[in-house]
This record gives sequence, C-alpha cells and structure tokens, in this order.
Amino acid sequence: MTTLLTPKLFSVHLLFFLMFSLSAQESRAGKTLEAIKQKDQISCGVNTGLAGFGSADSQGKWTGLDVDICRAIASAVLGSADKVRFVPLSAPQRFTALQSGEIDILSRNTTFSLTRDASLGLNQTAVTFYDGQGFMVPVKSNIKSAKQLKGASVCVQSGTTTEKNLNDFSRANKLDLKPIVFEKLEAANAAYFAGRCKAYTTDASGLASIRSKEAKNPKEHVILTELISKEPLGPLVRRGDDEWFAIAKWVIYGLLEAEELGIDSKNLETLKNQSSDPAVLRLLGKTDDMGKLLGLDREWIARAVTQVGNYAEIFDRNVGEKTPLALKRGLNALWSQGGLQYPMPIR
Repeated sequence: MTTLLTPKLFSVHLLFFLMFSLSAQESRAGKTLEAIKQKDQISCGVNTGLAGFGSADSQGKWTGLDVDICRAIASAVLGSADKVRFVPLSAPQRFTALQSGEIDILSRNTTFSLTRDASLGLNQTAVTFYDGQGFMVPVKSNIKSAKQLKGASVCVQSGTTTEKNLNDFSRANKLDLKPIVFEKLEAANAAYFAGRCKAYTTDASGLASIRSKEAKNPKEHVILTELISKEPLGPLVRRGDDEWFAIAKWVIYGLLEAEELGIDSKNLETLKNQSSDPAVLRLLGKTDDMGKLLGLDREWIARAVTQVGNYAEIFDRNVGEKTPLALKRGLNALWSQGGLQYPMPIR
C-alpha cells in the first residue's frame, strides 16, 4: 500500500529533513578550528630549509613566504602571528603529516594538481605563488637551453611533481636524461654543488633560493630561462572540515585584496578611520562583519595585515627584488598589473 503525502505532511517531512541536514553539517564543521583554539596554536608544516619560503635561523626563528601565510592565518584566527608551531617536513613526509593530523595546514611550496586534489584526502586552498620548473647549470658549462642536456645527469628530489615532470620532458624531447634522485633537499643540493650532476631541476623559485643560500659563488650558476611545467603552489588542509578550509582560503584572498585596495601594514589604521571606500571599510571590519561568516571576529584581516602585511609586503620581504632571491613579481603580480593573482571578492 502506498501512502500519499499531503502538502501539509510533505512540508513537515521537508522541515525535519532540513533540520537534520543542518544539524549534521554543524556536527561535522569546525573540528580543526575548535582544536586550534583549545591548544591556542596552529601547527604548520613547512620546508626543512628553503630560503625565501621556509627556513629557520640559528635561533630557531622561521621566515619565508610560506611561513608568513601561516602567521597571517594565526593572526586572523588566534589574534597573534606568533601562535604557530612550525613543523619542518621533507617532500615524502608532508602529506602523511597532514593526513594524520600532526599538522593543521601544509604551507610548503606544494604544487596543486588533479592527482593530489582527488586522491590524498586533502583540499587545495588558494595559490600563493605561481611558479614553473626550471634547470640550473654551472655557467662554465656554457649550456643555454635545457634541450642541450641530452644524456646528462640531473639532480632531483623524490616525492615531488618535479621528478615526473623531468621524466616527461626527457621522453618528449628524446633527451635520455639520467635523474639522480634524493629524498632530502639538502642531499640534492650537496650533490649538485659537488659536481655529481650536470644540472639541477626544481621549481625556478626553489633554484633561486638554493643558489643564493648554498652556492659558494652564486654568479657561477645560471638558471635557464625556459620552464617545463606549470607549478601553482599553495597551502593544503584536510578534507572534511569546510570551516577550516574556508578560513585558510579566505585569509589568502584577504591578503591579496588588501594589496588590491592599497591597504598595507603602515596605512591600515589611517584608512580605517578616514577612507570612504565601501570595499576598504568592509575588508577592515568597519562596516560589514565578514569574519562572522567564517567563525571569526570582524577584525580578522585587519589584524593579519597589521601583523604580517598584505601579499605584496610578504612577497617583497621574503623573495622580492631586494632580497637575495631577487625575484620579480611576474606571474605573481595582481591581475590588474598583468599577473595571475586574482583575489575572490570579499563581500
């Protein structure tokens, strides 16, 4: 016997369904944020030592673009950029550390790809650095193009997209390249500078970092201009916690939108009190409370920019033209200035 639902009965069933759905969503949401607030600290997975992106000095102080992204998130969530525990991870270790809950976020020059997005149980947040894989060779080799490396040995780190890209490039161009693979970055660096490999390949930004920090004379090594891949880099979080995913993503967009609106750590308070631009006042929490939608307060981005800086300040301080890496904004300029950085609108 089939029971027909009257319009009134259907409405009751629909109401209970919606209430159950909302309740289920609420019970799943916020586990990571709740744990972070309880320990009053964010655990951030970073590189074991890549100058400009994630490295510690002799006193254990961490600096770098990836480091500052975690510091900005800590500012927004916990009120202080100092409430971060940095966990140095090798390439093979990084995903397991995030999957297991050892860290809350992985901010470690990691490429976004379909395979990683679909198979690791992780969410890719927002691109913090657009890069591409390149090659570094000794100047004395007189090599001007990667296609001149036929049959050459190439130092490369395992557990990275770099290794696969190298093999694809070698096959596509019939170069018969001979990868010499190392699990740890430090071992790959040492092998290249000891002359065990004719070339070194990784992200171009990484090559600039390695050259500036590890080479006895950086001028003796050249990074070839051609790139063989797209490497959009950014933080990852675990799947299953949409609230934490949204927070990480929107803090990054907030840093970019602050730059776009001309807000930086030096002029923020002045703009907050004197600007009449609705977008500026909204971002700084002077009018709309956008933080409430994320489970944060209205000062979330204002605090992050004050303590850490907008995206331009973070870029310039860590990898910009006045640093040893001397990187130009290039693809990492705002979309309005010819680059790819395009923050989703905060409204």
